[in-house]
Amino acid sequence: MLRLIMKIRENLIAQIIVATGGIMLVATLILIYLSITFVNTHTVAEHVITADMMSNTIKLGLHNAMLRNSRDEIDQIIQKVTEINPVTSIRVYNKQGEIKFSNNPEEKDTSVGQNRQICQACHASQTPKTSLTRQERVREFYSDDKGHYFSVQTPIENSAECSGGPCHFHPADKAILGTMDLVFAFDETDTLVSDYRMNLIVLGTIFFIITSGGIFVGLRQIITRPLSLLIKSSRDIAEGRATKANIPIAARPDELGELARSHEAMVQALHAKQKALNEKMLEYELLFDNVPCVVTVQDRDYKLLEYNKETRDRFSPFPGAYCYQAYKGINERCEECPVEKTFQTGLAHCSEENRRNPDGTYSHWIVHTAPIVDQDGRVTKAMEMCLDITERKKLEEKLKESEKKYHTIFNNVPNSIFVVDNTTLTILDCNTTASWVYGYTPEELIGRSFFAVIHPDEVERIKAQMQAFTAINQVKNIRKNGESFFVDVMQAVSSHSDTEYLLVSTTDITERLEEEQLLFHAGKKATLGEMATGVAHELNQPLTVIKSASNFFIKKVNAKETIPEATIATLAREVDSYVDRATKIINHMRDFGRKVDQSMELVNVNDCVSRAYTLLNKQFESHGINVQWELAENLPPVMATPDQLEQVVINLLVNARDILEEKTDAANSDRQLITVRTMLQDSHVLIQVEDTGGGIPEAIMHKIFEPFFTTKKVGKGTGLGLSISYGLIKNIGGIIHADNGEAGARFTITLPVADS
Repeated sequence: MLRLIMKIRENLIAQIIVATGGIMLVATLILIYLSITFVNTHTVAEHVITADMMSNTIKLGLHNAMLRNSRDEIDQIIQKVTEINPVTSIRVYNKQGEIKFSNNPEEKDTSVGQNRQICQACHASQTPKTSLTRQERVREFYSDDKGHYFSVQTPIENSAECSGGPCHFHPADKAILGTMDLVFAFDETDTLVSDYRMNLIVLGTIFFIITSGGIFVGLRQIITRPLSLLIKSSRDIAEGRATKANIPIAARPDELGELARSHEAMVQALHAKQKALNEKMLEYELLFDNVPCVVTVQDRDYKLLEYNKETRDRFSPFPGAYCYQAYKGINERCEECPVEKTFQTGLAHCSEENRRNPDGTYSHWIVHTAPIVDQDGRVTKAMEMCLDITERKKLEEKLKESEKKYHTIFNNVPNSIFVVDNTTLTILDCNTTASWVYGYTPEELIGRSFFAVIHPDEVERIKAQMQAFTAINQVKNIRKNGESFFVDVMQAVSSHSDTEYLLVSTTDITERLEEEQLLFHAGKKATLGEMATGVAHELNQPLTVIKSASNFFIKKVNAKETIPEATIATLAREVDSYVDRATKIINHMRDFGRKVDQSMELVNVNDCVSRAYTLLNKQFESHGINVQWELAENLPPVMATPDQLEQVVINLLVNARDILEEKTDAANSDRQLITVRTMLQDSHVLIQVEDTGGGIPEAIMHKIFEPFFTTKKVGKGTGLGLSISYGLIKNIGGIIHADNGEAGARFTITLPVADS
């Protein structure tokens, strides 16, 4: 039985047949039950209706006899009726419960109590009912002889004939005079219903067997065979025997046909997927075997189950080897084993391992482990990947040495170096030189603003220039003790770990500036010496006028002649104007020759060029040198030191004058012209001094700004003019260069326009 149940559970068709048969069996039984119940109910109802009609008919038949009080006639009618099957007895009760008439003579004039079932239909309540429904008048019972009976009570109502007719026996206020109880036998009906029930069960059983057989045959043909074909095809696919699905029922238009077509499509897709899977498996096998690091799969005993080509080439493991034997050549598990941790926790782990090679060197590698779980989620294997970092370790050692070397160089470089945050300009680090130069300890400098070492007078300028220039010259700094000094600033942007910072280098140029100032002053003295002749000529004319005026006054005084007031006034005004002119020349030479502050200010280039020419104009006139002015109007100011810029222009004019004199003396030039230009180009102001002296030879073009280089005769030039000019222009952020124009040398000074 159990085996049959298991076969049914394993067979879909059997399950469908059993389920369908069960449903049909239950439905058939329910139909039979309902049919029998309906027949019983219908039969009883028909009998009740028939009995009620018969009872009313008998009551009508007895009505006239009762009016005449003809007892013999009543008994005769009752006896005749009881002979009709299935009537078994008739009783007529009066109001007091006495049996007045009955087919059984022994029951006449006997009395029954109101507690009898036959009386309870009307007398169950205190006030007896005067009317009953058919259901209340019918009762079903079984007698002592096990016969099945039912009775129908028919009330006998009072009528006008009974109370007002010839007998006047019954009062008119009495509604019910009595009742008639008609009893029917139900045995023959029960026999018929039993036969009907048996026939219905037999027919239902035959119907169930025939229908179940038909369903079995139909399901076998419609479902079992197609499903068998699908199952066979699926098994062939599962066992790898089928290469192509070909099911005959695929042409059917119903659901099984659709299922077969879907099965064929699935088979085709499965073959495509299997092909792709095989390719992927091959690809993954190749990847696993050719991955450029050691990869192994180990069991819980740390035995190598699988390993790739790199493992074979590096460690040459033997079959069944343990990982510690293959990796390190030892016979027991490592104390800190990441594979063990993976088995314990079920999580990935990472560690760094090393081993001593046979040649005495060390190999280092990083170990990554990952769990491999089964279908139940238990860790059964572990994958271990080892990445060789031996070269990286060597590079780390070199990096440490390099960092040590860098720190040594950083701290001992002769310039002060600051590492500054590019956003906040906070000092992040500094070298030992910076600490020594500025008088702070490194701890005092780190964390402070870089402007803490800048002189307060320079802070605003440096803030602006640090955003625009990588090099800033002559920046006034301040030490911890309050002492000021000058530095050149160089800065470069760098970044590390997503942090951008500035490398700021400062070079103390205080001594150099002092030496340059001395050299600059010496150049001034030399320039003054060269201009002495021109200045003497400039002063000689005022002195001549004054001398002439004084001789005129002396002659008039000696001759005791009266001098007209107009003449005295005229001569006095002439003397006064020439004295002012001489004073102006002397003051200009005094200002030019004295040492001045080196701070820069806004300078008008045209004014500076004009002042420089005032000291040389008489010399140019005496030598027949013409000056052509091409000064642009409304030039923006530049940041410069006025007297330094003036000296540069004087040096260029003096050099042009000297070359023109040499060419004139050698009869190589008859055109002596110097052109002075100023112009605005982009965001720069240009000053050009160009002569007609034939130009600079290409062979010496690269030497003209070198100190002490000169082409003048011995004793006439020092070779410092252009060198000093180059340094002065560079210090104020400008450029000076020389080239040859159309007729001679051309020097161009380029100065940035001063921003706001």
